[in-house]
Parts: sequence; C-alpha cells; structure tokens
Amino acid sequence: MSRVLILSDGRPGHLNQSLAFVKYLNVSYDVVSVTFKHQWFKALSYIFDKVGIYSEKLFDIQLDKTYDMVVGTGSSTSYATKVLAKKMHAKSVAMMLPRGYRYDFDTIFAQSHDNPPKQKNIIEIPANFSYVKPKGLYKAQKKSIGIVIGGDNKSFTMSKEELQAQLDTIVEAYREYEVAITTSPRTSKEIEDLIESYAFDYEVIFSKNPINPIPDFLEQCETVFITGDSTSMISEAVSYGMSNVVVLPLESQGDNKFTRFIDTLEKEGYLHIFDGTIKHHNKKIDFKTYLEEVSL
Repeated sequence: MSRVLILSDGRPGHLNQSLAFVKYLNVSYDVVSVTFKHQWFKALSYIFDKVGIYSEKLFDIQLDKTYDMVVGTGSSTSYATKVLAKKMHAKSVAMMLPRGYRYDFDTIFAQSHDNPPKQKNIIEIPANFSYVKPKGLYKAQKKSIGIVIGGDNKSFTMSKEELQAQLDTIVEAYREYEVAITTSPRTSKEIEDLIESYAFDYEVIFSKNPINPIPDFLEQCETVFITGDSTSMISEAVSYGMSNVVVLPLESQGDNKFTRFIDTLEKEGYLHIFDGTIKHHNKKIDFKTYLEEVSL
C-alpha cells in the first residue's frame, strides 16, 4: 500500500490543506513536524534550491521509514519536501505556490489569487484544499443560519462598530430563524463580549470552549456568514454542504491576497460579499476533480 509523508510546519491552516489532499486520495499517511535548525537556514535554503543543492543538514526531522509521496504546505516545508522526496525517490507535492523556490515539484496546487504561472505541473485551484466532516457539536432545532467570527490579521482589522452593524442587519433579516455563532482563536476579548451581548440561540466563545462547530453549520444552516480574515474558513464553506455563503468584509489597507481571494470566489458565484444586502450563492468546489492528474 502506498504511503504519504505530510510535513507540518506547526500551522493548523497549512496542515489541514495537506490532510485534505491525502484524505481525498484515500491513502495511508504519517504527519511529521519539520523545522529549520536555525532561523537563517530558511534564507539559505532559497539559495541552495536555486543552485540545486539539497541538504538535510538545514532542517530537523525524525523519520524511520520511506514514502512514495512527500506533501508540504507553506514555505517552511517546501525545501524539506524537495530534499526528502529526492532522497526517497518519491513524488513531491506543494499545496501552495512555493514562492522563492523553483517550481520543479512533481505537482503544485496553486490558489488562483496567487496568479500562478501556466506550467504542466501546476494545478490552479480556486481555494485552499479543504476536507469537511461534521462533528455533531451543533444540532439545529429549526431553520437556522450560522455566523463565523474571526479576528485581526496582518491584512485586516476587525471593527467592533462595523461588526455590530453587520450583526444587527443579519439578526433583523432572520428574525424567524435560529442563529448559531462561533468565534475563533483570533477573536479579541472585545469582540467576544459583543457576541455574548446578543444571547444567540447557539454560541461558542472559543477562548472559553475551544471547539469547532463550523462543519455542523455548513451541513445544517441555510446561510453561513463568515468574516473575511480566514481563507481556510471560507474554503471550507465553499466546498461542503448546501449553505449559502456570505462574507462579512473587514477593514483593510487596500488590495491583498485575502481580498483577491474573496473577490475571485464572488465572481465565480461561490459566495456573496455582504454590502448591506444578503444574496444566496451556494455553488460548491469539488476538490476531487483536481486529483485526476495526481497519482502515486
């Protein structure tokens, strides 16, 4: 039986993309952490890759078997993915465009908002690979909507006043519905306090109860509203269930990969960007169709 090695950089959003890929392939896999031995070794890896030097001495990893495929998501895994794949005569797969490195992996899945070059080994995808499985954490008692709240990141700032205005509009529009809401690890205390002031029908404050009911929202809710700070959460929403997807825009300093990502998905009919109105868009991505060119 073929086995796949997933390299993890410790970031859940990256690891989940690799896990989704192998779950759709339905193959056995192991997850192993990899880190550069020194911070400046990452910069050195770009140089080594450019001139074709592949050395395990740059990173720490513990392996006791060989694999048929090595998969990594994010720049901190890219060099190790290449090195180990070459050593084991395995296929190399990058789940995001590995900027700074040569694009000579066996397969690269590149998100459309990164404007990937046209190459035979690059498969352009509209969102991050996602594999969604409901957990039974939330069970709707009647017609329902879900709301997923993130938080600040390097591109966006979440305004309490703006979010409150958005929530007021949503609550008014869905007075006859059950409203389920969850925050995330990035949600600030100020925003959590705002959420709790509404007394929603179902409520998860992540800092107090670190569970993830989002898959259940996508399975059961008529519409799911998601703040625009997380490509991972939005990717899940546009690839599973039948829910309409509405993105709540956040304040930004201009065009960035998040706004390009959301804009592209809206143009393709996968979601609606909230502008005071609520439109029903529930087109879904079938990631399995992108696996046709991949084999072990």
